[in-house]
Amino acid sequence: MKKPEYHILVCNSYRVAGDAKGFCNKNGAGNFIPYIMEECNDRGIDAAVTSTACLNVCSQGPIMVIHPNNLWYGEITEEKIDEILDALEEGKAVEEYLISD
Repeated sequence: MKKPEYHILVCNSYRVAGDAKGFCNKNGAGNFIPYIMEECNDRGIDAAVTSTACLNVCSQGPIMVIHPNNLWYGEITEEKIDEILDALEEGKAVEEYLISD
């Protein structure tokens, strides 16, 4: 199996019981997953996109993490996702949306 160049994680607030009910989920994170997958495909970005359990930064959600770059983005929207993927194509980060160094 060929590993993808990037692994994009999207917090979807899954809890121990398996229910998605936290901040990120309530703010549309579930809808971002197919959007990100489609955008990556359209742009030729080799990425696996995964929905995650709670990433414990609810106050800054919805959260998106890009590995191996270890880029943590907060308060994502479709518009921000477009900017983030534009920057990723150029090998850069969108500093103003990062929630960690």
